[in-house]
Amino acid sequence: MTTETTAQITTAPATAPAVSMVTAINSALSDAMRDDERVVVFGEDVGHLGGVFRATDGLLAEFGEHRCFDTPICEAGILGAAIGMSFYGARPVVEMQFDAFAYPAFEQMVSHLAKMRNRTRGTLPAPVVVRIPYGGGIGAVEHHSDSSEAYAAHTPGLHVLTPATVADAYGMLRQAIDGADPALFFEPKRLYWDTAHVDLTAEVEPIGRAVVRRTGTDATLITYGPALPVALAAADAAAADGYDLCVVDLRSLVPFDEDTVCEAVMRTGRAVMVHEASGFGGFGAEVAARVTERCFAYLEAPVRRVTGLDIPYPPPQLERFHLPTVARVLDAVAATFKEA
Repeated sequence: MTTETTAQITTAPATAPAVSMVTAINSALSDAMRDDERVVVFGEDVGHLGGVFRATDGLLAEFGEHRCFDTPICEAGILGAAIGMSFYGARPVVEMQFDAFAYPAFEQMVSHLAKMRNRTRGTLPAPVVVRIPYGGGIGAVEHHSDSSEAYAAHTPGLHVLTPATVADAYGMLRQAIDGADPALFFEPKRLYWDTAHVDLTAEVEPIGRAVVRRTGTDATLITYGPALPVALAAADAAAADGYDLCVVDLRSLVPFDEDTVCEAVMRTGRAVMVHEASGFGGFGAEVAARVTERCFAYLEAPVRRVTGLDIPYPPPQLERFHLPTVARVLDAVAATFKEA
């Protein structure tokens, strides 16, 4: 199990440059394309514009239209083409411009991308990476702030990944591109412009491993993606009230690192799951079930969840009421002590 404190996330050697998450993603793509001529990048506006969030900026100029190109507005066609290209040796990395824009490609995703390795007895593994900017917190309108990771996680055959740090954005994307399995790479939009002093060449934990971002003894906050900063801020705030909270960053939803999560919960006896997707049927429900099944004898209280509300994503002026907050996390932690 890997342990990383809050201080280790926000600081690094003075020689390390300040890098934003979106720059780390751009670097991962360009480095992968330099290292492997089979890697191709395509999607809506990823070429001449460099992507809505500029994650693909400069790739067209460096690698040419045969390796980075724009597509029509047809997500099913984008993913279908990527699957076909992978059969002939390419390693496509496609961008779904916004989270909810990926829904038209859902059938390609679950019926073909996820099942090709099994359907062909390993002959066609379909090593496609689907980049999906996701989540709220940027004041966007409907269809631009969804959290659809639970749909993907429910489908066997897909790796489902979501970085919450600059280092993971680079390292995990490189791992996904180099891997043999199809991967959905959920990028938290509101963390795109967060910066950290990191060495992008440093190794990060492999796909399938969670990381303890902060150790603690009183309760465990389990989280991922855009909710990690909220969980860390809640842990800092709780310290002022005498609570010592552990924070676990899942990083990889599928494969799921049950061992690291349960070891942390067994040490503290209390667990709170935090994510911004709606609660009902959300990924946190699966985590809560697994923790309850494996850690029941260690739990001092039921596993609590702090999630988005069970509503369609609200207008920009109201999203602050929908998203998890430090106050809501602290209330959930306090509730686990009242129930003991």
